[in-house]
Amino acid sequence: MADDAYLFLLPERHPRLGAALAAVGALECTQTPAVHGWLQAHDVSASSEHVRILPAGAERFIPDGVERLPVPLSEEETVRVEQECAPQSVTDMETELLEFRETTEDWQALVHRALTAGVPAARIAQLTGLDPQDIAQLAV
Repeated sequence: MADDAYLFLLPERHPRLGAALAAVGALECTQTPAVHGWLQAHDVSASSEHVRILPAGAERFIPDGVERLPVPLSEEETVRVEQECAPQSVTDMETELLEFRETTEDWQALVHRALTAGVPAARIAQLTGLDPQDIAQLAV
């Protein structure tokens, strides 16, 4: 086993990233002293919606300044985490971006989800009519 995922605490009012740890089902790593200690140090339980998990390679999406804990996963666990973290299809995301023109509610979260899904910033600007510089600020 190697470090195949990262646990982190999602800050308040931040767009949802990764998967809730509880949503991926039982993971062997959650029974380790390291994970128990990390959860206790942050005064949260494994069932909290703020305890998130991302597969290795996606850690760049973890917000700056957020403490993360690398955890090992079995092959089967890695597949479950990746499936739970899989973004919406680009087509679904683009449809949602077009609907965005009707509202400005929670636009930052929508743009962040689109970027996470792999929709290029220029395409988001084209579909939403948002200023490309506003989108670029969220992409950083």
